[in-house]
Amino acid sequence: MSKKSIYLIIGLIVTAIIGLIILQLRLIQTGLEVNKERYDRAIQGALKKVADEVEDNEEDEIRLTLNNGYAGGVPEGLYGEFLIGSPTTGLLGARTIRISPSSLRLRYQFASRNLEERIDRDAIHKQLQKELRNAGISDDLEYGIYDSRSQRFISRNGRQLSPLGSDTSRHEDLMHPDYVVSLFDEDANIPGQIRAYSPDKDSVVYSSLYGNFAVTLLFVLIILGCFVYTIYVILMQKKLSEMKTDFINNMTHEFKTPIATISLATDSIVSPRISGHPDKVQRFARIIKQENKRMNDQVEKVLQMAKLDKSKLNLNLTAVDLNDVVQSAVEYISLQVEPRGGTVNTRLDADPSVVEGDLTHLSSLVNNLLDNANKYSPEAPRIIVSTANVPRGVQVTVTDHGLGMTREARKNIFDRFYRVHTGDRHDVKGFGLGLSYVKTITDVHSGTIEVRSELGKGSSFIVTFPYRQPE
Repeated sequence: MSKKSIYLIIGLIVTAIIGLIILQLRLIQTGLEVNKERYDRAIQGALKKVADEVEDNEEDEIRLTLNNGYAGGVPEGLYGEFLIGSPTTGLLGARTIRISPSSLRLRYQFASRNLEERIDRDAIHKQLQKELRNAGISDDLEYGIYDSRSQRFISRNGRQLSPLGSDTSRHEDLMHPDYVVSLFDEDANIPGQIRAYSPDKDSVVYSSLYGNFAVTLLFVLIILGCFVYTIYVILMQKKLSEMKTDFINNMTHEFKTPIATISLATDSIVSPRISGHPDKVQRFARIIKQENKRMNDQVEKVLQMAKLDKSKLNLNLTAVDLNDVVQSAVEYISLQVEPRGGTVNTRLDADPSVVEGDLTHLSSLVNNLLDNANKYSPEAPRIIVSTANVPRGVQVTVTDHGLGMTREARKNIFDRFYRVHTGDRHDVKGFGLGLSYVKTITDVHSGTIEVRSELGKGSSFIVTFPYRQPE
């Protein structure tokens, strides 16, 4: 898959996710508005029922007084018809009643009383609590009864206020309330109001959507997580595909060169000009043997990694002296370094230097590190190999003064088939399996490996093995 296709997929998925998030946020916002409207309607309705109850109680008191003889003996002809309506209901809520002059006088007397005399604070408080419960509202409501004539609050939350405590400056929160309901709104001049606001309104409204918001956030995070993981897998697969392609190309080159050399040497041996010279035949025979061994080593390396990949590695654990392993590996790599004018120095300070491990694999591990140091060094390699004791084990350090690595390269050098880019240098050969093998052998020996490198200044590979393998 090309980079253009990957970027297109990423762009489409990001656009879709952003669109879903915006759509979900709009749905949540709509839900908040609906909840606020429902909440306001419930509280306003509760206050209206309380105000109607207060008016009905006064109407009952007027009717009871009339029945007890206040308007007795009033002739029928003195009754008249009156249109009673409410500013809040208009003509649809108006009704025509027959009221006698005595009833009018009585109603006028009731309407002339102070608001405190016309209401029952305790009854209003209990009724309001009941209506709020019926509406499913359990939070506290701050409310006060405001006397429009004296322009002061006479009650707050069911408590009577003294003239000093009724000062409106003490009740600024109720001077601009969220909810207002008139008391005795059939009077010519409305005597009072119930003013209220809910300090917990926002928390109540939002709490009803916390569940939806949490679930939405969870699903968005799951989608984002899957998206990030999918992109990561795509990029890793693309990277792995590129490394495998490089591996095949490198393997073809590594095999093609010795095959060509063997073919040329074979043709030379069978040539009449060469076959009569035993020394030349021996020379070409050694070339054939050397190139054949080179091919065999490369095949063995690939087979080793395939075996490791299938988890068929069986360690032959014995007592291994890492100082001896390092010394043998240095003797071998010196044959390649010295012709290039380089040096390999050792600092074998570990004592004791014996660990429990597989001699063959530990030797191959050190050889791989030294071979890597030689390949990625300039014309005159300077390699230092040291051993030292650390808590519960022995540490082997291979340091070169070669090309070094970038931070990005250090993250990937242990990946199979990965090879560090060498810029304009094309003489660094390999399959990209050496360091992957080193990491695998280190892990199966319960060891650790650390890489320190700076571009242009060289690299250090620090491998630590425990004295004893865990049970």
